[in-house]
Amino acid sequence: MPHIIIEYTDNLSAHMDIRKLLGNINKAVIDQKGVFPVGGIRSRAYEVKDYCVADGRENDAFVHAKIKIGKGRSDDEKSNVCESIFQVMENYFNAYMSEHYLALSLELAEFQHATYKSNNIHQRF
Repeated sequence: MPHIIIEYTDNLSAHMDIRKLLGNINKAVIDQKGVFPVGGIRSRAYEVKDYCVADGRENDAFVHAKIKIGKGRSDDEKSNVCESIFQVMENYFNAYMSEHYLALSLELAEFQHATYKSNNIHQRF
């Protein structure tokens, strides 16, 4: 953990490098210095083809991020990671937003029940 899931409208595809954005987001999480184990960070993105933004009359776009984490982080730690990820998103899309309409959002989901996982990636870190 964490899992970071990005949904973005397909009208953004020509204006972004999604792998670069995901890499920047992972770096922001790693920069939290031990809040999350590096080997547990997973980010992915899904291009949304069917959507309607606002009244549907313009070529508006959105990017929504969801970060899923297990229990055990303080409110400050959760706030810091969300603010860091959102800052990455704002910086990444700053130029695009100066000429286009775009809605950015982020939500945090903290698992309330036990999770089941196995991960040998941690051994590298």
